[in-house]
Amino acid sequence: MRTTDAVFQTKDAILYLANLKSRLIDMSLERWTAVDEYYGKLLMPPDPQLESALKKSLAAELPAINVAANQGKMLMLLAKMQKAERILEIGTLGGYSTIWLARALPKGGKLITLEYEQKHADVAQENIKNAGLSDKIEVRVGSASDTLPELVNEKCPPFDLIFIDADKPGYSEYFKWAMQLSKVGTTIIADNVVRDGEVINPTSEDERVQGIRKFNEVVTAEKRFCATAIQTVGAKGYDGFMIGMVTD
Repeated sequence: MRTTDAVFQTKDAILYLANLKSRLIDMSLERWTAVDEYYGKLLMPPDPQLESALKKSLAAELPAINVAANQGKMLMLLAKMQKAERILEIGTLGGYSTIWLARALPKGGKLITLEYEQKHADVAQENIKNAGLSDKIEVRVGSASDTLPELVNEKCPPFDLIFIDADKPGYSEYFKWAMQLSKVGTTIIADNVVRDGEVINPTSEDERVQGIRKFNEVVTAEKRFCATAIQTVGAKGYDGFMIGMVTD
């Protein structure tokens, strides 16, 4: 190869990368949101109960950190694929994801959801009642650092699916308790594990990022758990899920 050919190839590569970067930047939150809305209209017809849950959460001034509608439906589908009869949710907020998950349960199924804030739990209870799911859902109020060991001490039967979506510094502790409340085949899902890509920054001063990094270390060290992580973009921005299964 002549030197001039190599130079031209290098320039072509630089131009390609510059164009790629430009296209990626153009994929803004506005575009991601539009795509979410597109698929929402295609795959998720209007749902008065879920829409009411969001409105009541907003009216009560709860933080708007619930999962997006397409993510909620994904959780429901995963629970159905798992044929889950028992679900544990760590982090209730206004009960939006709780309702999605509980809809996957068969007759006689049970979901226990843990919420730190009494105000959030009260809103969730109202939303759950409105969704006609009070007979399937139990809301426990208090720090998950207390309520999780209580479940273990009660010799609570193992769960088929566990969803972690609470304070990020607590994830590693919650995961350890989740393993004790699992059985072979249990699916464990953790939300918000990418943090706008900051998860790769070891010097981040954000305690949420450091909480996820510690959680990742605990998951990696747990040989009984096989997991992967998936980046997501959408109306909720740039983040991701970790999903795995207890194997032993």
